[in-house]
Amino acid sequence: MDHRVCWPILSLVLLSQLPGCEGESRGRPIPKENLLVFTVATKETDGFKRFIRSANFFNYTVKVLGMDEDWTGGDVAQTAGGGQKVRILKEAMKPYASAKDLVILFVDSYDVIFASGPEELLKKFQQTKHSVVFSAEVFIWPNRHLEVKYPHVRDGKRFLNSGGFIGFAPNVYLLMEPWDLQDKDDDQLFYTNIYLDAEKRANLNITLDHKCRIFQNLNGALDEVVLKFEEARVRARNLAYDTLPVIIHGNGPTKMQLNYLGNYIPKVWTFETGCTECEKDTISLPEKDNKFPTVLIGIFIEQLTPFVENFFERLVNLDYPKEQLQIFIHNTQTDHEQDVRKFVEQHGDKYQNVKVIGPEEEMLNPDARNMGLDMCRQDVACDYYFNVDIEVVLQNRDALKLLIDQNRSILAPLVGRRKKLWSNFWGAMSVDGYYARSEDYVDIVDRRRTGVWNVPYISSVYLIHGSLLRSDLTKRDLYHSNKLDADMAFCQNVREQGIFMYVTNRHVFGHILSVENCHTGNLHNDLWQIDENQKDWEEKYIHPNWSRIIEDKILLQPCPDVYWFPVFTERGCDDIVEEMEHFGQWSSGGNQDMRIQGGYENVPTIDIHMNQVGYEKQWQKFLKEYIAPLTEKIYPGYYTKALFDLAFIVRYKPDEQPSLMPHHDASTFTVNIALNKVGVDYQGGGCRFIRYNCSVQAPRKGWALLHPGRLTHYHEGLPTTSGTRYIVVSFVDP
Repeated sequence: MDHRVCWPILSLVLLSQLPGCEGESRGRPIPKENLLVFTVATKETDGFKRFIRSANFFNYTVKVLGMDEDWTGGDVAQTAGGGQKVRILKEAMKPYASAKDLVILFVDSYDVIFASGPEELLKKFQQTKHSVVFSAEVFIWPNRHLEVKYPHVRDGKRFLNSGGFIGFAPNVYLLMEPWDLQDKDDDQLFYTNIYLDAEKRANLNITLDHKCRIFQNLNGALDEVVLKFEEARVRARNLAYDTLPVIIHGNGPTKMQLNYLGNYIPKVWTFETGCTECEKDTISLPEKDNKFPTVLIGIFIEQLTPFVENFFERLVNLDYPKEQLQIFIHNTQTDHEQDVRKFVEQHGDKYQNVKVIGPEEEMLNPDARNMGLDMCRQDVACDYYFNVDIEVVLQNRDALKLLIDQNRSILAPLVGRRKKLWSNFWGAMSVDGYYARSEDYVDIVDRRRTGVWNVPYISSVYLIHGSLLRSDLTKRDLYHSNKLDADMAFCQNVREQGIFMYVTNRHVFGHILSVENCHTGNLHNDLWQIDENQKDWEEKYIHPNWSRIIEDKILLQPCPDVYWFPVFTERGCDDIVEEMEHFGQWSSGGNQDMRIQGGYENVPTIDIHMNQVGYEKQWQKFLKEYIAPLTEKIYPGYYTKALFDLAFIVRYKPDEQPSLMPHHDASTFTVNIALNKVGVDYQGGGCRFIRYNCSVQAPRKGWALLHPGRLTHYHEGLPTTSGTRYIVVSFVDP
């Protein structure tokens, strides 16, 4: 198609009547009331809403053209097109054809943000001493063969970009007036042909914003643009030309970078104010439970994961009416079938419905995730879809309500690995579509900057508005890709629809478990997680009062230099006992013992050593983390590395081994932890320190006795008269 521009006779007449740029009316400051902003948008996308918010912040007068029309301008993200914008703008300009004092600004809206107000815009426009100013960029589009026709530029961007231009209304009208092409033809080529015609360029008095004083196109300029934090304001600064553009345009493949800038510009987040838009557009949940939105929770167990039982406990304790929740579980792991079955049997009837896809169905991860989305999509009563992977630890019981209140189309709560920078979002992406670290990533993960952040990638846990699934995300397959994993494919599909994904760190939501070394093969595999997921291990197995032993004086001294304090939860005690009974290889209680050096035990017990079950490394970690700090306070000046040769679980039974003869321990100090309850699980028992004639006869479950081993604390195990008593003993620093 011939894109040369022909000028009608009427246009030439109007050109001859245009007032000169140097006229008196052009010398005075232009009142901001004389500025009218046009944009063409056929749909209220997230990008459009952001554009309008930034325009309203500066009190721009914006006239939106084409809303709710069908877009017939082609796929401008992939190829040439956009002529529909010219057609619509041409028609809109007719009433202003002779408004010589009116300034028209045209900008795209889906990928544009205002960084400053009308006064600065108009001042910079006047300083150009031209009647029409187009934005400029480093790339020529769509016809690179036109490069030779462009005027040479000694310093600055050389090529025209049609995403933004400003001019006096008569000049802009005459710019539009020759358009007689098709909607799918290219708008930028149309304007380029006019600009490259020297006579037309002179008649309309057109120039380009070569140094980005008004317009900043990001494509080809990402290394030039940085955030500039002013007092309670944020600008984009062009380092190449030391300019502060008024309008930021994420043209071409720079939408993600614009989203990053849009997290700050113009005053979305500042150091002085924090997040200024976090409370905007939020909603409040109703007071009555039966009025709460219906949420489908999709739970995905795609790999062996520790603490699955605890995951379902947190799900049950989530502060949200269960009658408004539906549950979909995809489990590929046979080791976790018992956990799923237990949850469904004990709590399934409390929810609207529960659907489980188990390992026997061999459904792939992307297919299962698509199924979860589609279940919500097909149910008009499904208000939200909440994706939660099994490794997510949502400790905040209000998490779901907080996400709904925030009212974003797709929103993820920030969760990360403890003491690591790994999290469930990316602040940026590389050119090949993988992780890249944004400048603010660490501050967001560490919560030095809190807010709601527009990001290119989320995973593991996120909330999707059900209406979005029935409107913009109707595509049934969002999780498949030949090259990308399921979450990356999902995020790519969302981005291609122009839908923003957000992560919020306004609240502490929880964290993500490490699953790289998930122990298997034992009855209670979580016991082995003290290295990989220490805090989760601690929350499950360490007594809640342990951290307050010294401060709250929980530490007791029932006998001289014998200290008594809580260390294990009841669950911790039970799991250790059950693990040992499951292993079952108890010693005979005789002096001959090939498990120890020399093969002879002076004071034998019926026991299982930690190294028999592969737990010596984890037990040493336990002693170092939870016993050694107390030892250093109890015995000032003594510092231990918590080394041991013997750590073992002892079983006392009246008909097996009821007691233990007087003895010294082969240790600097000994830790003896009661694993079950006197009066409930057994009668009798306890420990007598002979030198002091002092006994601890009612040891508390989960409490430890700590005492010197050699020389001073000669002691004996008192008889267990009924039941079975279990203790775990460690000879520390032998």
